[in-house]
Amino acid sequence: MSTPVISAREAEVLALLGEHLSNAEIAARLFISVRTVESHVSSLLRKLEVPDRRALSRHAAERAPAEQARPAPALPAPLTSFIGRARERGELAEAVRAHRLVAAVGPGGVGKTRLALAVAADVAAEFADGVWFIDLVSVTDPERVGAAVAAAAGVGEQPGLGIDDALLAALADRQALLVLDNCEQVRDGVAPFLERLLTSCPRVRVLATSRARLMVPFERIFPVPPLSRAGGDESEAVALFMDRAAAVGWPPGPAVSEGVVSICERLDGMALAIELAAARWSTLGLDGLADGLADQLRILTGGARADDRHRSVRAVLDWSHDLLEPRDQALLHRVAVFVAPFTAAAAAEVAGFAPLDPGAVADGLGRLAEQSLLTVVPSASGTRYQALETIRQYGTERLADAREPDTVRSRHLDWCLAGATALGDASGADWRARFDALADDLRAALTWAADQPRRRADAHRLALSLAELAFTRNLLGEAQERYEQAARLADDATGAVALRHAAAVAGCRRLGDDMFRLHRAAADAARRAGDGVGAGRDLAAAATVAYRFSTSFTRMPPVDEVTAMVAEARELSGGAPAAEADVALAEAAVLADAFGAIQGDLDHTADTARETVGRAEHAVALARRAGDPVAESAALDALSGAQSWAGESFATAAAARRRIDILASAPPTPASTHELMDALAMAAGTTVGVGELPEARQWGRRLADHPLLAEAGHHATAWLLVADAFAGHADDVRTRSVRFLDAWEQSGRQQSLSLGAAAASVAMIHGLRGDHDARAAWLAIVDRADTAAEHRLGYGAVFDATVLLHRGDAEAALERLAPEPDQVWKWVCWIWLHWYVALRAEAAVLAGHPDARDRIDAARTVVVGNPVATAQVDRAEALLDGDLPRQLAAAAAFDAAGCPYQSARTLLLAGGEHAAAGAAALAELGLAPAAVR
Repeated sequence: MSTPVISAREAEVLALLGEHLSNAEIAARLFISVRTVESHVSSLLRKLEVPDRRALSRHAAERAPAEQARPAPALPAPLTSFIGRARERGELAEAVRAHRLVAAVGPGGVGKTRLALAVAADVAAEFADGVWFIDLVSVTDPERVGAAVAAAAGVGEQPGLGIDDALLAALADRQALLVLDNCEQVRDGVAPFLERLLTSCPRVRVLATSRARLMVPFERIFPVPPLSRAGGDESEAVALFMDRAAAVGWPPGPAVSEGVVSICERLDGMALAIELAAARWSTLGLDGLADGLADQLRILTGGARADDRHRSVRAVLDWSHDLLEPRDQALLHRVAVFVAPFTAAAAAEVAGFAPLDPGAVADGLGRLAEQSLLTVVPSASGTRYQALETIRQYGTERLADAREPDTVRSRHLDWCLAGATALGDASGADWRARFDALADDLRAALTWAADQPRRRADAHRLALSLAELAFTRNLLGEAQERYEQAARLADDATGAVALRHAAAVAGCRRLGDDMFRLHRAAADAARRAGDGVGAGRDLAAAATVAYRFSTSFTRMPPVDEVTAMVAEARELSGGAPAAEADVALAEAAVLADAFGAIQGDLDHTADTARETVGRAEHAVALARRAGDPVAESAALDALSGAQSWAGESFATAAAARRRIDILASAPPTPASTHELMDALAMAAGTTVGVGELPEARQWGRRLADHPLLAEAGHHATAWLLVADAFAGHADDVRTRSVRFLDAWEQSGRQQSLSLGAAAASVAMIHGLRGDHDARAAWLAIVDRADTAAEHRLGYGAVFDATVLLHRGDAEAALERLAPEPDQVWKWVCWIWLHWYVALRAEAAVLAGHPDARDRIDAARTVVVGNPVATAQVDRAEALLDGDLPRQLAAAAAFDAAGCPYQSARTLLLAGGEHAAAGAAALAELGLAPAAVR
């Protein structure tokens, strides 16, 4: 037999019957009519199946206290599951236990009511006399708040007492919880009612939900935040979306979780918005939802609801908006133009015009925050305000309805222009924070201004400022985009300048195709502006880029096309000094292949190498005469390359280092920054080439620490990895290789000589450690990071031979280095020549090759001045002669040159009592013991 359901009021009547009270006494105790008592008694007789009133009294008296009917919580039964909010649920429950009045405050649609209902159910057992839920949404008269509460609690009017007094008398000694929902619209009535209630009824507690604080001194505010998006597809917001999407018969699977995360982020974690979006999943799909959220107010609608306020996000916001005074409505519309958190001063500047008084804006912001239409955001620079995206879209729409968008957006644009100007001074520890706080508004203002013909000049000015600021902030992709946008907004002459800056930024990003395209676009703009000399310089720059940075191209420009550009640039130069310098550099790059480009097919003989050096020296002289440090640095890069073709390794390194000194006087433009990063890389690489490892590591560390390479760890660490690998610093190489590999993977696996060499150096270290699997994995990376020829004939031969000699396989090393240097000149002359010839000499000695002595003599003439390679050749000769003192002298020379690996290996090769010291030194470096012949 089922247990009869006894209502809260019936339970109260039954308990009083157990005290043998009459109907009149019960009516007086409960403040209800005698007729109502009689009705409850009749209902109890029927439900409990007892014959008369006396039996009811006995039944009530016989029930044990623990079994006595406790009023069931008078709470609405939710129709959907409650998702997430474990932390807020626990904290709000504790607040209810600790405080008489707790106000759960938040914007419409954030989920205040559901959270309050869940908490009320959690704590209901702690309130002996019950929990009542009172929805004030239908109450329009502030004087009727008490009546609404009385109706929910079952308290009727009493003779001589108003309904509020009757309610207070009924609840005077009750231990109860009242849940008052939607207090914002009758806040003026709720506050005085609750003050009387809580004073007169000391055991009653109140949990209120409101979009605005009740503004009474005894309330405890509990801000209800949006659903958490932390944890990606494991977040509360995504869990709610998944649950509601499953309810409409189309549960999203793991493949779309990333898109769902993005949608929840765009909806700011607002519960109602997420539920409405999920409800449209089955008809719109992920892509349709993502596109539609550009207009959230249109797409986030549902079917008819018992409460029309929750039918759509727009309805929720209409409700809140209509509660505002006209002046606060106007302020909400106007501050909707701000994208990022803004200060009161900023709001006064943008929104403070008639009918609003600028001096009253701060007070208005406070009122909007109290209504949960703005969020207060504390920051290091003071209090800021922000509207959630849905509210911002709503305010923007209302701004259009008020026919004020042009006025407000113009004022916002002027504010942004002033802010961008103030950020032009990039000094101060807080500069980045100040830029980040303003950047989104700069972008929004630019988007609007770019479509306003009368503000086109301001749009160009803002685009240029944003490009410069983004570059300083290391946002290179945006900097390039904004320079290109500035060019579109300017006349041809000014646009050409912006395009040159964009090309330089593309160079910092190692996007050869973009550099080439943008220099050509600059040439076209200059030509349209009647600047033939400028057009010639841009054509020369584009041609130079095609050869100088050939490894950074995805599609190589045809050789004939580039050669024709050089000829046209020569015709347009007109004898102008700067143009002549640019053309001379282009001729050295394209006609003489000073940079050893991928598409270059010149076989550099001694005569052609001298011609290339001559062309490059001419370009350097012209650039110096023109007083352009950036152009001189580029020409020196060509000279460095030309000298490497001539086998002049020390001159190659010296020219690379000169670039850094020259660029010290150049202003910090994108072009000079690009040159400096390239100069540091070349200084590090060419210094490795002449065996100056400590200095190479210094240049490498400076490059690795360059702020523009913070997100490009593969390029940042490439030459430092090579220098450390040659020195034998295994732990440093292994640590930095993690950054290198992560960045290289994220970059889309870019290809260049320096990246291939870096990966090969890591593979070498793993080989020296005896980790063959790791070495194989890194060699596979080398195959993807550079051309096969470079690895097979250039640095690959050097690194592979080093590992083979470490293993004691001199014959295999000899085979790996079989080609004479002049047979593989293009691949070894730049950096690897000294290492190549020194290793060939050592392999010949250890393998017992008959030409070992000749190879030693040939190598010595090449490597003279290189401390590491010279010590290696000395060691080879000492091994050949069996000269132990010279071997030990070589070990000391390696130590002095900053190459502890070769020093330790020398001791091991020396044998006897020195071998143990060598093995210990290798172990300290993290390397495996080397094999000896």
